[in-house]
Amino acid sequence: MFGLEAKVLWLFVFVALYWSYCIYWGVQGARQSKTAGDYFIAGRSISIWVFVLAATATSFSGWTFMGHPGLIYRDGFPYAYASFYAITIPFTGVLFLKRQWMIGKKFGFLTPGEMFSNYFRSDTIRILVVLVALVFSVPYLGIQLRASGFLFNVLTDQMFDVTTGMILLSLVVIIYVASGGLRAVAYVDTMQCILLAGGIIVLGIISLSYIGGFNNLIEGIATLSQSDTKLTKEGYSHYVAIPGMIQFVDAGSKAVGGPWTGIMILTYMFALMGIQSAPAFTMWAFSNQSPRPFAPQQVWASAFGIGAILFIFTAIQGIGSHFLGANLDMVTNSPEVVNNVIGPSIGNKDIMETASKQGNLVPQLINLMSETAPWLVGLLSVCALAAMQSTGAAYMSTAGAMITRDLVKRYIMPNASDAQQVLLGRVFVILIVVMALLVAATATDALVLLGGLAVAYGFQMWPALIAICFWPWLTRTGITLGLIAGLIAVTCTESIGAALGITAWGRWPLTIHSAGWGIFFNFGTAIVVSFFTQNREEFDHKMKFHNFLKEYAGLPDEKRNLIPIAWIITLLWFFFGIGPGAVIGNWIFGDPTNPATWIFGIPSIWAWQILFWIIGVYMMWMLAYKMEFSTPSKKEL
Repeated sequence: MFGLEAKVLWLFVFVALYWSYCIYWGVQGARQSKTAGDYFIAGRSISIWVFVLAATATSFSGWTFMGHPGLIYRDGFPYAYASFYAITIPFTGVLFLKRQWMIGKKFGFLTPGEMFSNYFRSDTIRILVVLVALVFSVPYLGIQLRASGFLFNVLTDQMFDVTTGMILLSLVVIIYVASGGLRAVAYVDTMQCILLAGGIIVLGIISLSYIGGFNNLIEGIATLSQSDTKLTKEGYSHYVAIPGMIQFVDAGSKAVGGPWTGIMILTYMFALMGIQSAPAFTMWAFSNQSPRPFAPQQVWASAFGIGAILFIFTAIQGIGSHFLGANLDMVTNSPEVVNNVIGPSIGNKDIMETASKQGNLVPQLINLMSETAPWLVGLLSVCALAAMQSTGAAYMSTAGAMITRDLVKRYIMPNASDAQQVLLGRVFVILIVVMALLVAATATDALVLLGGLAVAYGFQMWPALIAICFWPWLTRTGITLGLIAGLIAVTCTESIGAALGITAWGRWPLTIHSAGWGIFFNFGTAIVVSFFTQNREEFDHKMKFHNFLKEYAGLPDEKRNLIPIAWIITLLWFFFGIGPGAVIGNWIFGDPTNPATWIFGIPSIWAWQILFWIIGVYMMWMLAYKMEFSTPSKKEL
């Protein structure tokens, strides 16, 4: 009983300290927000290390901390391919952030809507960009808030119900975001990044210690894979092998061996690439003093740092929980490899039979320390809370800015003063949180997968970003109709389409994620329509942007021979690392059905993932530094 009381006490102590830090930066941000530019994009003054940490926290949010281990537990190493979002998320930033920063600096844009509408000379695209920002931000934020409420419900032993918890936790986010704008978000995110990364590492170590060490973990994985009854068509356990390149599945049927085929993994990575192509990240780009922070954030903080954490510590949390009592079959049939420390706290049943299923896993891992180190329960709870608020805060701030600048100032109050714009931004932050809470109150989907719907919408900005950064040939009409087609395709191939009765093929037809279907119709429409809608005057206007980018962001002549090599490395990595070619990883380092053949002492699929994580870090280094996608221009703007 004392342990329980101590746990709750420490929880409130650490939450109070964390909230004090948040509110402090909200006050500081409010004091420094003299103009709309100060409030919406921090006066273009975010420093290098603040951006490195803040952008990393924004990219890897509560679903990384709370949802990711649970789905690795449920679906095994095939789902662990999702950990490659440590590379694919900043891959989007490598391609687009530097060029957007240069355009914003040159032409004085504050929002992506201003940038796109000026480039395409279209108000329609401005409105669509705001729409994308909202359909991305509201469900994405809602899921973070719901998860935070659930976490407190579990860790306080139902002292707060989920709804009450998430409302209370959202109040502080509203205070510091609405008060301080993007500057407050950035400085709070620096702490949130450290808490997120540190919390995942500590939970991985705790899990491994209760399992009894790495050798016991591998012995458990071997037993789990050999006793598994959910097999791929080749007879491999679904925990240690992806079920082929693609599967043709009828509506209402399930893929054999699980949904994570090679093409599903690839298109799911497309969805997660939507995080840094979403309009909010354009504003992150605009907020920097220079492009100097982009490369270290993309290569070292994200691809290398977060990648190592996910492929090691998150994998241990997820797959290791089978040997901590979360899997009732293992407890019953293979007790020799199980340390049943989770089972008693969930009523000695399978965790998939609890109310939140795999979403209940991380709170149970945190609770393991209730008796021995109650202070650590409080600290890890704040780590989880920080992870869940890190992304939500950024999208609240930027979405509020876009509504203010791109809708209200453009169409209703064109002469709005800086003070009026800041006030409106704060009002819209509050309204966005209210909408997110409504979504959170009705959300029943898995944490990661509903977030996947939001990022699938964000990924539909890719053709527009390609147009403004690289291809002047894509026209206003093509991009506009393509974006509309992409948003419709995402909706029709997600669970929401089936729920509304507008689709007969179910969710993710052919084991292709909605982001893949969306970009197919989006980019296809944009190219076809652009072919028939070329306009010389429009093209000449766009070339003002592209001539500027060619002069200040172009690759030097002496490096142009590297372009084919960069293309080859990138395409091969996408195909074999996270695409259909990843099926090789099932068996190349050992037979999945025979642990004695595992060359590195771990399942072949895990070794393959670690190998391609290392190759992926090299690919990112080559693109960001060697190909100069993310390094400062050698010419002064």
